[in-house]
Amino acid sequence: MIRLDKEGGLWTITIERPDKANSLSEAMLTDLAGMAEAAQTAEDIRALVITGTGTRVFSAGADLEEAKAGLATSLVWERVSGAIAEIPCLTVAALNGTLAGGAFGMALACDIRIAVPEAKFFYPVAKLGYLPQPSDPKRMTALIGPARTKLILLASQKIGAEEAVNWGLVDRIVASDHLMTAVRELVRASIDGNPVILRGIKSLCS
Repeated sequence: MIRLDKEGGLWTITIERPDKANSLSEAMLTDLAGMAEAAQTAEDIRALVITGTGTRVFSAGADLEEAKAGLATSLVWERVSGAIAEIPCLTVAALNGTLAGGAFGMALACDIRIAVPEAKFFYPVAKLGYLPQPSDPKRMTALIGPARTKLILLASQKIGAEEAVNWGLVDRIVASDHLMTAVRELVRASIDGNPVILRGIKSLCS
């Protein structure tokens, strides 16, 4: 399931399926997209965080059975990442563990990515025989350049958190037991800020 918590201008979306490595079903992705779309026009929001349940995996991507049935190439992935990218406040991916496959899209669409030291990053579409969603390679290339993007997508290389932060794929590494505390501290200025000014700053950074 996808849980949404709201507290003082902070929206936190949590992927809650730890028994399945937080893999995403079509219903979960639809819920997530709806939450992100609602955030685009919500008057009370100042910052949005996306994270996962547990200490090992942020999300393994598509639910395996649903992926085989067509979810791997569904347009719902683009709906999710596109909706996140259009949210006019600060967005943070709090990567509590490994990030894999289609789940990359929602993290790439966020403004900032914070990861735990144990996190690994891989997007094995070349091995699995699927094209990535169209916006994912573009956003990844903007962050880490074309060669490193090809290492991940074409060569199916798995990279660790330290390499990810050195490349610019991840912005900071934080110990797992301090992840959400660090993220809350990170978004504090936005939570206390004027939403009109926040939107203006974000538009200037685009």
